This record gives sequence, structure tokens and C-alpha cells, in this order.
Amino acid sequence: MFAAFEAVQFFTHMNVINLSENNSLLNQFILEIRSVEIQNDRMRFRRNLERIGEIMAYEMSKTLHYSEKQVQTPLGISPVVTADDPMVISTILRAGLPFHQGFLSYFDHAENAFVSAYRKYKDALKFDINIEYIASPSIEGKTLILTDPMLATGSSLELAYGALLTKGQPAQLHLATVIASQAGVDYVKSCMPQNATLWCAAIDPELNAHSYIVPGIGDAGDLSYGEKL
Repeated sequence: MFAAFEAVQFFTHMNVINLSENNSLLNQFILEIRSVEIQNDRMRFRRNLERIGEIMAYEMSKTLHYSEKQVQTPLGISPVVTADDPMVISTILRAGLPFHQGFLSYFDHAENAFVSAYRKYKDALKFDINIEYIASPSIEGKTLILTDPMLATGSSLELAYGALLTKGQPAQLHLATVIASQAGVDYVKSCMPQNATLWCAAIDPELNAHSYIVPGIGDAGDLSYGEKL
């Protein structure tokens, strides 16, 4: 099990981007993952998470570092400006897998990391977040994208990042989520580096007594892969 990382400083000015504040095709996919009439089609639910990841990856690509390269075409040489950032895309198992794939479809040269995180309940309401598995390349000096479709309390992201820090210190951190609670956003802002950016497809106002996001979507892992025992 990995303990939460100890931040040297705590900041309150992390950049938070809520993509649903702007009208775009993204909102159609958010509607479909929320709708009880559509979301039970698991294949469509997974594909919608993937498509949201693709859109977010495109928006995120605008923040990377670029330089001009020369490419040989059949008829000559053309200058093309492309990103230079060495990148690791990481996700929290299992719900994050379709969302992760959306990023990987666009950042197809990226390395990949996987972290397990699950709620271990003490009783009907109280739980701890447990992390027991990590598979990751070095993240030293790289751009790290940490994806998790649901940002409820923020504890899973905090612990996953702490686990990934055992593999190095990233040069840049992007946190990506589909549906976040405002409480989760506030918590992540308090415990992540100042230069991190939190990308959300939508931010919901509250958590219920079970720490589920309201109105939310339900359990993203179950909706993607079926209910677990």
C-alpha cells in the first residue's frame, strides 16, 4: 500500500478548466453518460468516455511545448510544428481504462502507467482508499497526465499521484476527470502542485452521504464493465 505523498507546499491557485462551460460537441457525450436511458449500453458508455478523453487530449495538446521540424514529402520538404513533450499517461483502474484510451488514441507515442485504487469500506458510509498495485515507467522530467473519470473526494487522485512519485518527479502535471464534485476540486487544489492543471468535462455541486457525486452518473466502473461483487 502507498501512503499519501507529502507536498512541500500547498497552493490554492491550481488552474481548473471546466470544458462544459463552453458549448461544444463534448456536451452531447456528457448527456449520454448521464442519461439512465442511454448509459446502460455498456459499449456506448465506454465509447463516450473514450470520446471525452479524445476531446480533452486535443484541448490539452494546445498547452504543450512545440518546435518546427522538417518532413520530406514525395515532392519536397515541408516545415511542421509538433509537440516535443515526453509524456506518460496514467490511469486509475478499472473505471479509468476507456477514458485513458481516449488520451492514448491522440497521444499515441506516450508511455503508460496504471495504478489500482479502490474504496475499502469500514461500514456503510466510512471507507479508506487503498492502493496495492502500480506499473509505471520513469516519470522523471516528463509530462504526466493522470486520468480518472470520477473526482469525488479527491483522495484517489492524491494517493495515485503519491504512488507515481515513486517513479520520479514530473516536469508538468495534468489531472483529467470527466465528472468532478466541487468538494473534490477544492480538495485537489489544496494538495497538488501549483503548476498542475485540472481538466474537467463537468463539475457537479455536491456529494451525498456515500461520497457519490450528485447528480453525477453512478459508478463509472460498473457502467463500463458490469457490477462487481
